[in-house]
Amino acid sequence: MLKEDSDLRPRGTVVDFDALRYEVRDHIAIITLNRPEKLNAYNARMMLDIIAAFDMTDASDDVRCVILTGAGRAYCSGADLSAGGGTFDRSAERDPAREFLRHGDLYRDGGGMASLRIFESAKPVIAAVNGPAVGVGATMLLAADVRLASTAARFGFVFARRGIVPDAASSWFLPHVVPISTALEWCLTGRMVSAEEALERGLVRSVHTPDDLFPAAWVLAREIADSAAPVSAALTRQMLWRMLGASHPMEAHRADSRAMKARGVSADVQEGVNAFLEKRAPVFTDRVSSGLPDIWPEWTEPEFR
Repeated sequence: MLKEDSDLRPRGTVVDFDALRYEVRDHIAIITLNRPEKLNAYNARMMLDIIAAFDMTDASDDVRCVILTGAGRAYCSGADLSAGGGTFDRSAERDPAREFLRHGDLYRDGGGMASLRIFESAKPVIAAVNGPAVGVGATMLLAADVRLASTAARFGFVFARRGIVPDAASSWFLPHVVPISTALEWCLTGRMVSAEEALERGLVRSVHTPDDLFPAAWVLAREIADSAAPVSAALTRQMLWRMLGASHPMEAHRADSRAMKARGVSADVQEGVNAFLEKRAPVFTDRVSSGLPDIWPEWTEPEFR
């Protein structure tokens, strides 16, 4: 939640939430988990802030790409365990997100609420993992489109060591990012995984020195923000993620056909082709907030049961 009443701020300003910082610079939003004194441990407030921050990036046509990172020496050390053994008791009266997570007589997983919101983002998401990412700190990253790691980063899918199970819909995300045998090895052993092993196994795209991590993420975000038509980027992100679960390529063909029909008559495609022929940079004008066509008439989010 915002510490003060605020709508979208002018480009270039910083919005401080309770548990994260939000900034937009030159069409790139930077969402920084900001509890450094707690190694950015995840709690209900951080969950709500992540959801609110991605609502802001989706609502702003000024934002074309998102970088997700952490303040201080950790990305996220996992769930805030200050409540002790009752940390994962979602029905506890003290939980500030209790009613938000309630679904009948069940309570939704708080990590999953964040990862699903990242999954639904209309803007490409780059994770710059600056330090240890443990538990939900590791699983929420799986919904990012590209992950870069610092040499100081380590990843821990430690759930079995805490007597619980993988959260944040990672039983779906993780085997889509790395091979199933790797996913099982990491989750069953619960051991910490180095940045180098994460690179070797395909969890991250590249590894950088701490000083070079954010600049490398910025260069990639800059390339996306400067080159991709925002509506095309949003549709592409949806198409690739959602088709991971398709049972037949015909499902992709249906979505492709609807998207090609909608985009084929758009101002952006005329601009993109003309700019290519004229050897200049394109200036795309279609807006995600008002120009995102529905190419998923059969797609509905499954009701939580």
